Amino acid sequence: MPLALLALAIGAFGIGTTEFVIMGLLPEVAGDYGVSIPTAGYLVTGYALGVMFGAPLMTVLGTRVSRKRMLMLLMGLFIAGNLLSALAPAFSVMLTGRIIASLAHGAFFGIGSVVAADLVAPDKKAGAIAMMFTGLTVANVVGVPLGTLVGQSIGWRVTFGIVAALGVVGLAGIARLVPDMPKAEGVRLRHELAAFKNVQVLLAMAMTVLGFGGVFAAITYIAPMMTHVAGFADGSVTWLLVLFGLGMVGGNLVGGRFADRALMPMLYVSLGALAVVLALFTVTAHDKLLSAITVALIGALGFATVPPLQKRVLDQAHGAPTLASAVNIGAFNLGNALSAWLGGLVIAAGLGYTAPNWVGAALAAGALVLAFVSAALERRAGGPSAVITGSAPAEQRAAVHH
Repeated sequence: MPLALLALAIGAFGIGTTEFVIMGLLPEVAGDYGVSIPTAGYLVTGYALGVMFGAPLMTVLGTRVSRKRMLMLLMGLFIAGNLLSALAPAFSVMLTGRIIASLAHGAFFGIGSVVAADLVAPDKKAGAIAMMFTGLTVANVVGVPLGTLVGQSIGWRVTFGIVAALGVVGLAGIARLVPDMPKAEGVRLRHELAAFKNVQVLLAMAMTVLGFGGVFAAITYIAPMMTHVAGFADGSVTWLLVLFGLGMVGGNLVGGRFADRALMPMLYVSLGALAVVLALFTVTAHDKLLSAITVALIGALGFATVPPLQKRVLDQAHGAPTLASAVNIGAFNLGNALSAWLGGLVIAAGLGYTAPNWVGAALAAGALVLAFVSAALERRAGGPSAVITGSAPAEQRAAVHH
């Protein structure tokens, strides 16, 4: 595997860290700016909305320049956003920094996966793409817990400064190691947008919003929930995030393995189990051991839905896979934003720090209902509208890893 993949993995590591580390630092940020924890939750919502709108926008703009230059520009946005967050004198400025950093997220993974596949022989493309996405996975096991520990021990501004430094390393690596790639072909927007007239595409994206949103309804407020309800010390949030990250890794591997074999049954099981576990979290959150186990299960079940949900979108939007993939990455983050906002509302309403778990359970149950509706419509239409074969473009296969 070429060293250029390491540069892409470092960029993915930084992006994954900055997306999730804020959840373990909400109390510190809220205290520093003198805002409530639900208000601080807008830092999660703002980032997620930035990814949602930025993913398709930056992907389309990226067709106008070389892939290497676009990756460098995206890392530049990422660095600028995190530096602004680290130095922000006011909450509104930090929120702006988070949004700036989020614009790099979706397009980096979309364009980076194509570059990774082009760097190796045809029989090694999947391995190259997986290596790049390893950066995102490792971020949740190593980067997020360490960033939380640093933020709680030294200061959350230091955490975002370190993340910006990671972006500089990634940018330098891309500039030095990634070869010049040909300019991507222009996107025919009318053809790409036509795929969104397919009700199955819309249902698949709605499942993405609700299903993954269920995870973030609970995890966004994991720090106050674990410290105020379960009775953990502030420093324990770090290893709880490690458990969540390990669950993510395992769930993503299981979901990826079964997405090609039994996609809809995999969605039924994972979404149904996720709804049940999130509902139970309102009870298990009062016990240290049970809450720790539940956090790991939420990570596993939540990320077990990612490969089948992403593949479902690609199967149904086979005529416009690039834009659909980018939009679905945005849909994951729309779910993050929606759930973080709803979770903040129920906390602000005085229902307690475990109330977001009920929100998450309802969202996951809604996704399960949509999965049954989608399957019923498909059976009525006479079977799947499209099947992605092994000869699918690299960017289609790459999306399943996210």
